[in-house]
Amino acid sequence: MSVTSALYTGVSGLLQNGEAMNVIGNNISNVNTVGFKGARTLFSDLLSQNVGNSSQIGKGVQMQVVQNVFSQGSSQSSENVSDLSIQGNSFFAVKPPTAASPVAAQNSAYLTRAGAFKVDSNLTLVNPDGYQVLDTTGSPIQFLNSGSAPTTDFGKIIGIDNAGLITYLATDGITQNYYNTTGAAGVSANAANAATVQRIAVVTAPDPTALTKMGGSLYQPSTASGVSANAFSLAANTANGISEKVLSNTLEQSTVDLANEFVKMITTQRAYSANSKTITTADQMTQEVLSLIR
Repeated sequence: MSVTSALYTGVSGLLQNGEAMNVIGNNISNVNTVGFKGARTLFSDLLSQNVGNSSQIGKGVQMQVVQNVFSQGSSQSSENVSDLSIQGNSFFAVKPPTAASPVAAQNSAYLTRAGAFKVDSNLTLVNPDGYQVLDTTGSPIQFLNSGSAPTTDFGKIIGIDNAGLITYLATDGITQNYYNTTGAAGVSANAANAATVQRIAVVTAPDPTALTKMGGSLYQPSTASGVSANAFSLAANTANGISEKVLSNTLEQSTVDLANEFVKMITTQRAYSANSKTITTADQMTQEVLSLIR
């Protein structure tokens, strides 16, 4: 390998390990971000150079992929009944700002594992950034308070079961109703109605590593992620309560393991320093060659 090749090899190591340090830094900075999924850097070698006698010498390294790791985060208890987490592989669905209502297809919604939801001044269930949470018709979950129907007007959410069924207390302070459909009066909380009302929608991504990060703990489905292009439905987008559960009064924490990230940081820093040393050594060798020429 020529000295020039050694220089380029060292530079590739510097650049890629620098990018890996950015990934580690982002993980560490989001250690307390609700629903955050840490990422890892996977490297691959570059095309090798033939040097004779069926021998090859590598020409450096490249970043193959920055892969999000969608493991289950730990749950932290909350006093807010509308703070939700998912036990399983699904995501909550929220409406993109530019999307019509109802959202036409599951892969047109934004997905999130961060379930810090609240009811806003319009009686719509939203995340901290104001994105509207979708029900199993693809419509925003919006309650009704007409001011004239105390047994059905929305007062406050008092329960969300593991299948996403919302129970609220009416303004009379006594009657309990189920959320039914967007902007409509609720229905009496009984077993017969529980089977037919809409729920908080959950969406499954067969390959979540292919989801595109949109910031704010939101993901956008890509073709490779395999999110269904079908419309939302009660049958397809309800948590089954067994392998997929919606947990109320809990928030899913970040999956970042600080100890592991600091080990990665040390290893990456050492690799960066070693590649820097490679460049310095190659430069010294070049200086020696130039001295001989003189």
